[in-house]
Amino acid sequence: MDWQKKTGTPFPLGTTLSIDGCNFAIHAPQGNGLHLVLFAQDAPPAYLPLNKNVNNIYTLFLSGVQSGTRYAYCIINSQGTHWILDPYAKRLTTNPETASIPAAVIQNHEFDWEQSDLPGIEREKAVLYELHVKGFTQQHPGIPEALRGKFLGLCQPTVIEHFKHLGVTTLQLMPIATSFDEAHLADKKLTNYWGYNPLCWFAPDEKFAVNDPVTELKTMVKILHEHDIEVILDVVYNHTAESGKDGPTHNFKLIAPKTYLKNDKEGFENHSGCGNTVDLSYSPALRTVMDSLRYWVEEFHIDGFRFDLAATLGRRGDDFDRQSGFFQVIQQDPVLQKVKLIAEPWDIGPNGYQLGAFPSGWNECNDRFRDTIRSFWNHTAQLGEFATRLMGSRDLFSAAKWPDKLCVNYICYHDGFTLQDLVSYNEKHNVDNKENNRDGHGDNRSFNHGIEGKTVNTGIIELRRKQKKNMMMTLLFSFGIPHILAVDSFSHSQQGNNNAYCQDTPISWTNWNLSREESDFMDWFSEMIEARNQYMLPFINAFSGENRGHHRIHWMQSDGHILQMNDWHDHAAIALHLGLYKDESELLYLINPTKIPTRFKLPAGSAWTIISDTSEHTISRHEVQTTYMQSAKSMTILRRD
Repeated sequence: MDWQKKTGTPFPLGTTLSIDGCNFAIHAPQGNGLHLVLFAQDAPPAYLPLNKNVNNIYTLFLSGVQSGTRYAYCIINSQGTHWILDPYAKRLTTNPETASIPAAVIQNHEFDWEQSDLPGIEREKAVLYELHVKGFTQQHPGIPEALRGKFLGLCQPTVIEHFKHLGVTTLQLMPIATSFDEAHLADKKLTNYWGYNPLCWFAPDEKFAVNDPVTELKTMVKILHEHDIEVILDVVYNHTAESGKDGPTHNFKLIAPKTYLKNDKEGFENHSGCGNTVDLSYSPALRTVMDSLRYWVEEFHIDGFRFDLAATLGRRGDDFDRQSGFFQVIQQDPVLQKVKLIAEPWDIGPNGYQLGAFPSGWNECNDRFRDTIRSFWNHTAQLGEFATRLMGSRDLFSAAKWPDKLCVNYICYHDGFTLQDLVSYNEKHNVDNKENNRDGHGDNRSFNHGIEGKTVNTGIIELRRKQKKNMMMTLLFSFGIPHILAVDSFSHSQQGNNNAYCQDTPISWTNWNLSREESDFMDWFSEMIEARNQYMLPFINAFSGENRGHHRIHWMQSDGHILQMNDWHDHAAIALHLGLYKDESELLYLINPTKIPTRFKLPAGSAWTIISDTSEHTISRHEVQTTYMQSAKSMTILRRD
């Protein structure tokens, strides 16, 4: 192969195609002996020394290199040849010289977006729907078999019809960047199904593609956008797949282990549980993360990100700092200013729980809501705590900063019980993970309602149905951004597994063949999302910002009397009366978490119209005037104009 070689330019990092050829640039403080290796189909690999340029960036420009060319880096020294995966690789493939380190593929990013627009869903209108690309589509009978489990399967008409029927606005995809299976999983013949072990921050995973993951992901996003459906990516920048001191080495641990990764006297620091925390106080590490985020937005038109263990990203030394470089850079970035930013606001490092501490522009996953609502319906929780969570957790997220700082409320996430299992199991059942049931969270606040797991007992089935509706109704009619675990709309059970990260099996895959009961629940779910949009959104908007003090909030006992100080410590039937201004639209919540049916006295005036009663199998929008009998373990929301 006869190329013309030039020194090359240090920016941008990665590979940059032009009419004349391709520029290669990699930041490698320990890059002595660094070579670029090009692979051709009909020739031996070409090993080309790189030039040390400014700021420890090694560069080379080659004429004649085209899209589709395979390449890798390696350091050649007296200890041998050490292979390196380009941290900026946009697509991965096999490396013919070594099985342990993939090669990269030079990518041409031309794509016809046909002037498709971003949906631009306002935060308060967003209904997040968390799913796994493979798991959600793998068993869908209406998707061509070749597209099941793939990006192109997620944008098939029958799947889009489901999204539109349910009423969700925003898909939150579990990690789609190329991930790596840990050695202990390979030994057990399991895989890291969830994908929270990133091998490369830029490269969409080949396993989600039929042929070309880059083009197919863009096609998926384009089609979803045409139907006004947003796409948010769950991203992992707190660690890489180079886990721990004795774990694999792909790039950072070789080219800059003392700078890309946090180190202490004991070795690599561990704020994520994976043993190699990325140090974003190091400028090149921060630049790599920022370049990756911009790449997803600019090249794939991604609408936002959910950041795994985001407290790690805001650390300055051992302390979390909302003024850290990461937050400052994002705040001024003209590309990232425009997208949704959602934090998982904790990690396992020192002082790692930071719910409510993230800066303006960030929404945060609210586990306090999850724990309180689960406890309130499945066990007991004080009324004061329940009321605080339902009203938007204003102890943590001031309504003065809504809707920008609305919290992300949820009952279930990918990690933990599904909604069906939350009302069907007292204990976790993770035996299939082959860790002797030691893995997974022990504090689930779940309740099996009399029998562990599946049952034919009609009384227990009915109670579980009500409890699922109670928690979802509370979620959708709380102040905040609702996050829904996609399989929950299908009443999916993981057979009691609350840590199915390694289950690339029907345990995790959505079952599209629904029973009558499961189909009815999904239809109810759809109607409740529509009801939230129609009746709850005006209240979220009204209670946000400067005008929030002009509206009415009354918490009452079932007899209509206002709750007193001591009442907030109880676990009893209560009513919430919300009103806009002095005499505009009103909502009324009748909430009975007890085992005793309770008659509520309704606020005087014109008749109330029922939005939904969770004790009923069908939605009946009839009117009631003075009192209402609320069944045990159920709730009703009513409205009047």
